Amino acid sequence: MLKDIDKGVLYMFLGALISALNGAIAKILTQDLTALELVFFRNLLGVILILYALKHTPPTLAGGKLHLLITRGVFGFTAMILFFYTITTIPLGEAITLNKTSPLFGTVLAFYVLKEHLNTQTIFALLVGFVGIIFITKPMGMSISYEHFLGILGGFFAAAAYTTIKKIKDIYDARIIVLSFVGIGTLLPALLFLLAPHVDSPDSLSFLFQEFRMPEGIFIWLLIGFMACISTLSQWLLTKAYSASKISVIGVISYTNIPFAIGFGWMLGDAFPDYYTFAGIGLIVLGGALVGKKAKKVKVI
Repeated sequence: MLKDIDKGVLYMFLGALISALNGAIAKILTQDLTALELVFFRNLLGVILILYALKHTPPTLAGGKLHLLITRGVFGFTAMILFFYTITTIPLGEAITLNKTSPLFGTVLAFYVLKEHLNTQTIFALLVGFVGIIFITKPMGMSISYEHFLGILGGFFAAAAYTTIKKIKDIYDARIIVLSFVGIGTLLPALLFLLAPHVDSPDSLSFLFQEFRMPEGIFIWLLIGFMACISTLSQWLLTKAYSASKISVIGVISYTNIPFAIGFGWMLGDAFPDYYTFAGIGLIVLGGALVGKKAKKVKVI
């Protein structure tokens, strides 16, 4: 029954599904927009949505530790631009999989920064999920290119952002935390657009200094609007998930993002998953089931 499922697990499961859908829409939009433009428009509309929600129902938490709120926004922007860049350069399922290194980094950060205890079952579930990723990515035949490296780096910054959420979850409303992310994710791209004509960047960083182009066509704008809506919803769900349960627990559930992304990628023309991929999906689901069962017994303080 839904009422018996740990809230953090449920939030992450829904957030993973919506996040994979967001990746599919972003993949479609890369035919007309750069990665930086995707980040800008996705966050700009997100700001509008969050401000409306705050006007309708003002936050009640007092706030504090503004530097951590800003840090969460900067980490979130960095993770997003690296993720969208990998979407424009490599297949969707592969980009999502590389981004899923974030739970691994998150577990390490939670141990050192938040002093979270890792029980044996959580570690085992995490390892099961990691083995599932190995089956899906088949790294023995995958060369680690610059794009792959940036994808993994994006996973690290995503983990850092999620860890920061745990530090401020009790003093900031979830919508304020999301607002810091979408707000900084709007301002920094705008600044990079202004700097682009004056910066002679190396090819490896050219995706950060793209001149702004206004999108054309009603279909493109509809997709941008839809992406912004579901992205903001996904961020809210992820924020609630990491606020409700341990990072190590939620991190394993976030692996469900991978089979969702593979499915959407296949619908967009990616190759149909092979036996190894299906085995990986099974292991990821098993890992999520194990940690979900344990999460019911976890009391979050």
